[in-house]
Amino acid sequence: MTRRNDMILVIDMQNVYRPGQPWGCRSFDRACRNIRKLLESSPPMVRFTKFVENPRPGGVWKEYNRVNRDINANPWMNAIADELSDFARRYPVLEKSVYSSMKIPEIRDAASGGRGVVLTGVVSECCVLSTCMEAIDLGAHVVYLRDACAGDGPDTEAAVENILSRLPLHVTLCDTADYIAHAL
Repeated sequence: MTRRNDMILVIDMQNVYRPGQPWGCRSFDRACRNIRKLLESSPPMVRFTKFVENPRPGGVWKEYNRVNRDINANPWMNAIADELSDFARRYPVLEKSVYSSMKIPEIRDAASGGRGVVLTGVVSECCVLSTCMEAIDLGAHVVYLRDACAGDGPDTEAAVENILSRLPLHVTLCDTADYIAHAL
C-alpha cells in the first residue's frame, strides 16, 4: 500500500476553515483529530502548507484578494489550528498562494523523486484535490486519508473520493488507522 518514506502533507489546516468561519469545512474537527493521530505516530517526513495572500497577484487572483481582504488581513484566521500548532512548530510550514501544494519547490522535488505523498487537510475539493492531481502528474503515488481530509460537506467529500477511486494505480484511499497500521 505505502512506504515508510512517504511525505505526509498537512494542507492548509488554518482557523478560517473551522466550522462557522468564512471558508468553514464541516469535517474540520474530525480531520484535525486524525491528523494528530497520524503525526503522533512519528512519520519521518511531514510538511505543513499554509495558504497566504499573494502580494503580487496576477489575473483573477487580484479579484480573489480583493474579495477576501478581511480574511487575508486576519492573523487568527490564517494561523494553523491550535490542535496542530505543536506539530507545526516541529515540522516545516511552507506558504503557498495557489491551490496546489505541488507549486512549492521543496514539496514538488520530494514528490518528483519517487516519494509517496499522503494527503491530509482542507479543502478536499479544492487545494487537496489540486495537489493530488499534480502529484499524480509528477509520477508520485498518492495516499488520500479520507478521515483526515475535510471538504465543504459530505457530498463534496464523497465526490472527491469517487473521482479518486477511478485512479487505483495512482491513488490509495484509506483511513488514518489503516495507514498507520500498514505503513508506519
